Amino acid sequence: MASEELEKFLLERHKEVTLFDFEGKNVPCIIVDEKKFHNIMTTIAGKPVSVETNLNILQDGLGHVFVRVTLQFSQGGIEEKFLIYANEAVDFFEALAETAMLSLSSPHSAYGSANVFMIQLPKPERAQNALDIIRKGLHK
Repeated sequence: MASEELEKFLLERHKEVTLFDFEGKNVPCIIVDEKKFHNIMTTIAGKPVSVETNLNILQDGLGHVFVRVTLQFSQGGIEEKFLIYANEAVDFFEALAETAMLSLSSPHSAYGSANVFMIQLPKPERAQNALDIIRKGLHK
């Protein structure tokens, strides 16, 4: 990854990620702006919905690892993409591998108690495989 490409990725990264306690486990949470969160929730409210979750790992071999998290909702034609700099968020991906759960929330929510959309990953081994790749990429 050339230095200008690294700078571009760093500028594009989604910094608003956190963890919150849910029944004694840390659940990774992506914070989305209020309007986007409201639009997602309004579109899927009252409907059975599944979310295809893909983790695309981008690394440069020099220890910089980014993960493009793509969420494709089965209702409403919603697709959201978040570029997360794994170097700053290893705990996020560790929690994802441990719980196989991902959540979305707005910046004004009480994480873990109100206005949180929870996604159960159907294939938890993908999150563990991603974590293994991330860890290897960070230690180059």
